[in-house]
Amino acid sequence: MLLWLTHTTGIRVTELALLEVADVLYPSGAIKPEVYLRAGITKGCRPRNVYLTHTRCLAALDAWFDVRTRRCRGLSDADEYRGLRPGSKLVMTHKGQAFELACKHRELDSGPEVYQACDALQQTITRLYRQAGIKQGSSHSGRRSLAAKVLAATGDAETVQAILGHACLDRSKP
Repeated sequence: MLLWLTHTTGIRVTELALLEVADVLYPSGAIKPEVYLRAGITKGCRPRNVYLTHTRCLAALDAWFDVRTRRCRGLSDADEYRGLRPGSKLVMTHKGQAFELACKHRELDSGPEVYQACDALQQTITRLYRQAGIKQGSSHSGRRSLAAKVLAATGDAETVQAILGHACLDRSKP
């Protein structure tokens, strides 16, 4: 499910770690085809939409919700949201907890920058790639792959920029 989400939506790992069940599901339990990523969870606080339309991604999400229900992870007493708590994180650790974010610092030409990163989820995704025999796979591979596919199909770098949520067109070229 993690790889399908990153490859078909271009979502960043930290954004994925911060998504909640209610961001992805309607109260009826149906998966939203368009998911709004709030400014508070996106890099650079630039809100954008991602689209859950790929059939295999949808099947993987359905399977993930079934796993969560069987493991009693983030359940509520209500039938809404497939019986899951709407404010619980979409992605959880194997212990049923939200992934922790680390506060990081880096120096840029424009000055120091403070940002959040979800190292444990990044490591999980990298491990999934290695288990699949892809040694160079990383948490960013899905975004790069999606960008290359969209650019090849449309030839439009602005579309890639919008999908990936980049502020600058220079960052949208694979």
